[in-house]
Amino acid sequence: MRLGILCFLLSFFILTTACSSNYHEPMIETPEVVNKTISPESTDSVVSIKQEPLANGELPKKTDNVKKPLICIEAGHQEKANLELEPTAPGSKIMKEKVRGGTQGVQTKKAEHQLNLEVAMMLENALAEDFDVVMVRRTNDVDISNSERAMICNDAHADLMIRLHADGNDNSEVKGMTFFYPSSENEYTKPVAEKSKDILEVVAQNIISETGAKSRGIIPRGDLTGFNWLKVPSILIEMGFMTNKEEDVLLSNAEYQAKIVAGIKKGLTVYDFQK
Repeated sequence: MRLGILCFLLSFFILTTACSSNYHEPMIETPEVVNKTISPESTDSVVSIKQEPLANGELPKKTDNVKKPLICIEAGHQEKANLELEPTAPGSKIMKEKVRGGTQGVQTKKAEHQLNLEVAMMLENALAEDFDVVMVRRTNDVDISNSERAMICNDAHADLMIRLHADGNDNSEVKGMTFFYPSSENEYTKPVAEKSKDILEVVAQNIISETGAKSRGIIPRGDLTGFNWLKVPSILIEMGFMTNKEEDVLLSNAEYQAKIVAGIKKGLTVYDFQK
């Protein structure tokens, strides 16, 4: 009996000692969290991702938040001329009509102000996705002087004012496009002359390439009220001669107008407005 009790006590002592002396809290394995800062100078952690072209061969458009250039579009002239006088420049004593009536198509009988607005509206639509656009006028029934047109673009802080016009000449054989920019020889336009010329050279090249029209040159002007009141770069495009039968008809052709617009847009897209 005593031997049985002794064996029981001995077994109990051995069991409890073994369990208590080697016990540890079970470890739960957790995933390692790493906060890694990549230095701009480090190239070890940079992964180069190749941009694959789209089906049409173009690269995907960038999605970074880059400020769009602001283009102020002015369709030259208006339905009714305003022959009252205004200074040709701030503080100038030289006076000129606020806005003249423009020319007219010898074949189409279309007024220049109407043609200019047609192209201006088409240009607005073409630029809407890639540029911010301000329109000086959207109808022909307005009364906005040349100085006021310039100030609209000034107030908008435009990156560029585009002035759309058509030409006229007593010689009906004359045709082609002429491109104007503010003169560097004029105290009023000198601050914007160089950039205006830089932009115009690119735009004019692309318009001529798209349309196949004859270029009559890129010419500085220091006598235009619409330039002299400007504080922003500007270009003026004489799209062709409405006094030439062939060119008059062409200028009213929607497909040809689209080519003019395409040339303008290509030029603006190529030009680096950030420089």
